Amino acid sequence: MYPDRVRLPSLLGKLMSAAEAASLIQDGMTVGMSGFTRAGEAKAVPLALAERARGTPLRISLMTGASLGNDLDKQLTEAGVLARRMPFQVDATLRKAINAGEVMFIDQHLSETVEQLRNHQLKLPDIAVIEAVAITEQGHIVPTTSVGNSASFAIFAKQVIVEINLAHNPNLEGLHDIYIPTYRPTRTPIPLTRADDRIGSTAIPIDPAKIVAIVVTDQPDSPSTVLPPDAETQAIADHLIDFFKREVAAGRMSNSLGPLQAGIGSIANAVMCGLIESPFEGLTMYSEVLQDSTFELIDAGKLRFASGSSITLSNRRNADVFGNLERYKDKLVLRPQEISNHPEVVRRLGIIGINTALEFDIYGNVNSTHVGGTRMMNGIGGSGDFARNAHLAIFVTKSIAKGGAISSVVPMVSHVDHSEHDVDILVTEQGLADLRGLAPRERARVIIDNCVHPDYRAALNDYFQRACTKGGHTPHLLREALDWHINLEETGRMLAG
Repeated sequence: MYPDRVRLPSLLGKLMSAAEAASLIQDGMTVGMSGFTRAGEAKAVPLALAERARGTPLRISLMTGASLGNDLDKQLTEAGVLARRMPFQVDATLRKAINAGEVMFIDQHLSETVEQLRNHQLKLPDIAVIEAVAITEQGHIVPTTSVGNSASFAIFAKQVIVEINLAHNPNLEGLHDIYIPTYRPTRTPIPLTRADDRIGSTAIPIDPAKIVAIVVTDQPDSPSTVLPPDAETQAIADHLIDFFKREVAAGRMSNSLGPLQAGIGSIANAVMCGLIESPFEGLTMYSEVLQDSTFELIDAGKLRFASGSSITLSNRRNADVFGNLERYKDKLVLRPQEISNHPEVVRRLGIIGINTALEFDIYGNVNSTHVGGTRMMNGIGGSGDFARNAHLAIFVTKSIAKGGAISSVVPMVSHVDHSEHDVDILVTEQGLADLRGLAPRERARVIIDNCVHPDYRAALNDYFQRACTKGGHTPHLLREALDWHINLEETGRMLAG
């Protein structure tokens, strides 16, 4: 039974139902599950665990690569399974529980979770639940549409549950590049010098004796929720393309730019799609999530290679890509997220990092995570991994939100994820602010003039001018700096009137 998917005969006796496998997860355990941005998550066992917890309460600490699809975080939260969750999520139900203090959420740079496990700064997983397309003749695990933290979870865990998902194209095998860094103090450099380098193995190497259960499923990944480009995201893309043209003309980049990294979501995806009509050729990508835009650029002949940690596609692109994977396979690789996001590699390759901000302030500090300074949205994800080490750290957002009630550019951000020291370029549909080599007062002038929506520009100019009369290297009116956020909380709008 399933000899093409479970190719080590001795493991065939480990086949069992999702409920039987879920029974191996006990109250108080730390569990590592596959999944990175709605791709490649184990599906049947988490649902069986939630169903069991509705009758027999239990709580676990759950680690993943990033967010889960198929409403798994919602189901686990509603069943009371989650005591702790890390390092990233996007689910509205879980978000509500996090902000109510019911689930302890550890918001981490995505490159750091495994590193902290490796150094025993975090508790190692008792059990790992990993989705796979196959188990090899050696008993090694072939991941599906993401690698994320799956490799290290399987290596570190005492026991491993494997979900063989028949919904995934078996041609995924060979797409992955599993490389595990060596341990300190004798750690060697990661031998990756180009986006298309392969430095590891195509499967997760573990002792097959650790595999305690194999569950066969047939359920696809959730589609991505990205929206198509609109006039404002196209304007953001146009500003960036003009900036890249100037960089090429100045000799700071070649016409193939540098390896591109794009954060998840509609804005970053739309900005990448904007490069289709640009003059740039022979592009490469070294990113986390390969979204629709990756394949649009490949189809347009613009992108020659893409390295990521997962593939997350819309319904529109899913069947075309995975149904014709051989068309793309030689142009793709999926790596563990500690490699896709590794500071050493990001700095070496000269990544152009394009990530999304919730808000930024007039000095270039960026808030990626907290609405109103206190309410977690999703998490920092990998944006910090790239921003600190990128050749260019670019943050994009629309200049206003909620029909104009909110300005994305504020006097002072209500929470800082990326300080002004890590941010090079800010872009809204209004324009682009190049902050390189500028002092705080110069940054403020460039940001207000180029990025702020006209409805808020006069108010920000007034704030900045009055702050400057008080002096200081970074002028602020501390009694007023968060007034806009207070107004929003009390009246639903940042500005009165």
